[in-house]
Amino acid sequence: MTPDEILAVAQRQLNADPTSSMADIARAAHIGRATLHRYFAGRDELLLEIGTRSLDRWEQRLDEAAVEDVAAGGDGGLIRSTVEQLLERFTDDSDDFGFALTDHFLTVEPGLAARAEALHRREVVLFAAGQRAGVLRDDVSAAWLSTAGYGLLVAAREAIRVGDVPRRGLGALVSSFFLDGASARQHD
Repeated sequence: MTPDEILAVAQRQLNADPTSSMADIARAAHIGRATLHRYFAGRDELLLEIGTRSLDRWEQRLDEAAVEDVAAGGDGGLIRSTVEQLLERFTDDSDDFGFALTDHFLTVEPGLAARAEALHRREVVLFAAGQRAGVLRDDVSAAWLSTAGYGLLVAAREAIRVGDVPRRGLGALVSSFFLDGASARQHD
């Protein structure tokens, strides 16, 4: 089994049970603990790699969406569709990286935390452009909109885990729920 295959099993195992030990992960991968430790010295090293991969995917999604270019263009329709597509893709990615959304280690490890903050700032640029274009609410900060989107992803992952919602169509549900709640308000 390759390190990539082991990581995929570890992600699935940790998504199902975030408290899984290295022994649990080895068992799920059908390998011995010694084999797992040959690739990852300990749980922290394994989590660091999962965190790095989750941030790689986040960055990939932001790059694919060209968030800085979309924000700079100021086209409200394009901004809205970009936000919608991002949320749908992030929801799809939560199947693989859901564990990374909430694990404490990943928020306090300095390298991961700094990189996550940089990616968050890229999102905030898009949300701020949406506010300026009149697409997104301007009575809250753009950072709050990013955090609210994150919260919906955590809620979606948990709802799937416990069986509250079907997987099919969840990305569209998350994006519409966000956009309906974050839409610009008509001021009296």
